[in-house]
Amino acid sequence: MFRHSCRSLFKIIKCPYSSHGDPLGMHSQKGKLTQQQKNLMARGLPKQKPLAGVENIIVVASGKGGVGKSTTAANVALALLREDGREGVGLLDVDVFGPSIPKMLNLNGEPELNKDNMMIPLTNYGLKCMSMGFLVEEKAAIVWRGPMVMSAIQRLLLQTAWGSTKYLVVDMPPGTGDVQLSISQLVPITGAVIVSTPQDIALLDARRGVDMFSKVNVPVLGMVQNMSIFCCPNCGHQEHIFGQDGVTKMAEQLNTEVLGDIPLHIGIREAADEGCPVVMSQPSSPQALSYLSVARNIIRRIEELRAGD
Repeated sequence: MFRHSCRSLFKIIKCPYSSHGDPLGMHSQKGKLTQQQKNLMARGLPKQKPLAGVENIIVVASGKGGVGKSTTAANVALALLREDGREGVGLLDVDVFGPSIPKMLNLNGEPELNKDNMMIPLTNYGLKCMSMGFLVEEKAAIVWRGPMVMSAIQRLLLQTAWGSTKYLVVDMPPGTGDVQLSISQLVPITGAVIVSTPQDIALLDARRGVDMFSKVNVPVLGMVQNMSIFCCPNCGHQEHIFGQDGVTKMAEQLNTEVLGDIPLHIGIREAADEGCPVVMSQPSSPQALSYLSVARNIIRRIEELRAGD
């Protein structure tokens, strides 16, 4: 079966017990990159290589886990497809240790290889998708050191045949580590979207995410305030469970903008668990419309960046 053939693409990954989890020495550094660190990045990683057929690469990131980043990435990708998807939209899941996009999009097949030995993305709802979840058993734990992860991500990025794709949304793992640095070096990123809840603890890490992308010269398109408000489905009472307007205040401090507010709603969670995100399952609902608003603002921000160039 293809799964064994596809795994062969990853067999050359070596050094499973390498101790070089932070080859650039970034985790202990503050401020801007030194020239030495920039030189190390240039020597240690491949130079940026555009993805054939892909016009815009949008990374969806968060400083910490548990803030709804993957759910946001899936719904925003589908919203971009609805808004401006005639040239194709893709979703790349590079959260190697916790790939959740296959379940959210009800995809569990195995990619095929084309004549050029490139992986063909799986498709559902018109959205092209690639994930490490397609290449390993669903219940298998991935126990890899940094170099193995980096090599796998290179293959997911560079050995996938995306075809004509106007927007490629990349669901990043949480944090500000090697994966984020490597992807920013591998491919030219159009912009980053930072997802956070309004609570202070999440915002501390979101600030670090914004700072990291500024260090590697990736424009921050804006922030998404997720779980912004809870509306009781029984009585209609609204409650700011995670705090009020925290992301709005943070965005002002960081000289960026809020791309949209996403409510804390059971329908969003249920739709994701059922494999049909709310943008598809309830396209006219307030929840779906909030993701469409985010997609429109992302398109606007990209156009502004292009005009500025």
